[in-house]
Amino acid sequence: MRLAWPILIALLAAGCSYPNHRHDLRLRALPDDPVARSVAITQTLGMSLEPGNGVELVQNGQVFDVIEEEIRAARSSIHIASYIWRPGIPSDRLLIALRERAPGVQCRVLVDPLGSVNFEVVAPVLADAGCDVRIYRPYQGAVASLDAVRIRARMHRKMVIRDGEVALTGGFGIWRSWLGNGDAAETWRDTNVRVRGPAVRGMQVAFAENWQEAGGDFLPPESFPPLAPAGEAHACFVASTGHRFLSEASKMWALSIASAKHRLWIANSYFIPSEALSDMLIEKARQGVDVRVLVPGRYHDVGPVLSAQRASYARLLSEGVRIWEYEISMMHSKTLLADDLLGIVGSTNMDPLALNHTDEGSLMVEDPVLAKALEASFEQDLTHSREIHWQGWKQRGLLQRLGEQLPGIIGDFL
Repeated sequence: MRLAWPILIALLAAGCSYPNHRHDLRLRALPDDPVARSVAITQTLGMSLEPGNGVELVQNGQVFDVIEEEIRAARSSIHIASYIWRPGIPSDRLLIALRERAPGVQCRVLVDPLGSVNFEVVAPVLADAGCDVRIYRPYQGAVASLDAVRIRARMHRKMVIRDGEVALTGGFGIWRSWLGNGDAAETWRDTNVRVRGPAVRGMQVAFAENWQEAGGDFLPPESFPPLAPAGEAHACFVASTGHRFLSEASKMWALSIASAKHRLWIANSYFIPSEALSDMLIEKARQGVDVRVLVPGRYHDVGPVLSAQRASYARLLSEGVRIWEYEISMMHSKTLLADDLLGIVGSTNMDPLALNHTDEGSLMVEDPVLAKALEASFEQDLTHSREIHWQGWKQRGLLQRLGEQLPGIIGDFL
């Protein structure tokens, strides 16, 4: 039985509710002193921001140029993990590059079956090209037994790792929606980041963990080479997995929000914040921080999630948080910019699935150059967006208000 994945995701997301842990995590702004700041981050995430990384934004359809470039540059291994890999032009481009990769380069591909519709067409071509292909947590039996816990526990990470030295992560999927420039209805707006340096090791470890669960062997030692400094950025890869109380994703968002002193700009494609995160956004607005949230608008790919997203607006708007909806295509980015230094780019949404159930991964970076690039990207996106104002929003009609309650009503019956 084949299920339409957007419908299934919508139902699962609607059925997910946040545990009642609103007061579990309250974080203060990060210290200014670099040593104290590093220690504070380590206490929260269990890892530090490592120095010596080179990072660059990779926007929209450019992601396929970069993936193809890394495949052709590989000399020992190319590892690809993707929630979505479907037949089409992007897939064909990567299949050609993988077939033509340098001799001896080991290729490992890991996909999630829920997002990778019709991947059975792609898998034999990858195998014929000498790639080891794995499916993460096959869900057919879980669907038949209505095992919602297993259905929700997907791998939503998006990673490409070349030779253990260069890596790419973000919101991309290998499908036609990520072609173009995010400026037309059929082409999604998305943000990714390429990184060189010590932070790549964390991505390789995250891939290895998912790979083993999918039946793969240990990665060989050469997949973890010594990594020389490649830039000035401090960075780490925050790999998150399902957690009943406080996942790494929850702590990452809370820490980043708490760190903001004058600016907090968030772009998130499935924005259904917990009460705890909403509390923190409101507190920042009350402190005078410029809190802006950019979310999808009329081209949202999952209608019930859009309704749930809009259900969060009233409380935030009434307390000074500013919200924009992207108007010209589906806005799929998951980014954060705090002040002029801290940035986040990855797969991690701000919804119950990402915070409590799915495997996610985001690169957390302190780098003024990347921060400037995120600032320019966010400002450009606002030119294609409509701001939602509190005065107008509180006068919305009864039907719209009822629509915002639909996800919760569905969840009561799941």
